[in-house]
Amino acid sequence: MKVVVVDYGAGNLHSVARAVSHAGVRPLITSSGRYLDDADALIVPGVGAAADTMKNLREHDLIEPIKDYIASGRPFLGVCMGQQALFDVSEEGGQHQCLGVLKGRVVRLPGGQKVPHMGWNRVFITQEHPIFEGIDDGSHFYFVHSYYPNPDDPAVVIGETEYGVRFPSVVAKDNVVATQFHPEKSGQTGLRMYENFLRIASRAEVAS
Repeated sequence: MKVVVVDYGAGNLHSVARAVSHAGVRPLITSSGRYLDDADALIVPGVGAAADTMKNLREHDLIEPIKDYIASGRPFLGVCMGQQALFDVSEEGGQHQCLGVLKGRVVRLPGGQKVPHMGWNRVFITQEHPIFEGIDDGSHFYFVHSYYPNPDDPAVVIGETEYGVRFPSVVAKDNVVATQFHPEKSGQTGLRMYENFLRIASRAEVAS
């Protein structure tokens, strides 16, 4: 199984790669869109701001390959900024057009809380999904963010977290699943989530 981790200069790649390797698959880390053509699973991680993320994706000519990959129906995992980039627009530092794979906007966490939201918090499962296999409702994951997605369609939300507001911390639609937290920084529970994603990908590979 070919698992590709996209490198667009956002960092945090090696911890993601280690988590994938821990699950039994050695990933390919690449900034070239051509390696997405025959990928069986794609992971877009990320830390940082929306403007920088979209700028870097454009400069690496990755926007269309990522959108084409998702449109093909193959398994996709977005992490943190990799989740936010899936939506139409991010309000971080202005108005920034994102990938538009999921309808909705990325908005700032409400006032009254320390921002960024950094550290461990609970994820409450709102819909069953294979990404949660073997993971208890209310499990703790590691967060670092100041913005969160506000989807137009609430049906894409499969996990939520409380931090001044109840926000979507896991979203999924068809072959796409994405988390606002960092599973690769979330201990054994986070590693289990990567294992689950790779299991989803291996089932899809067999089915195809």
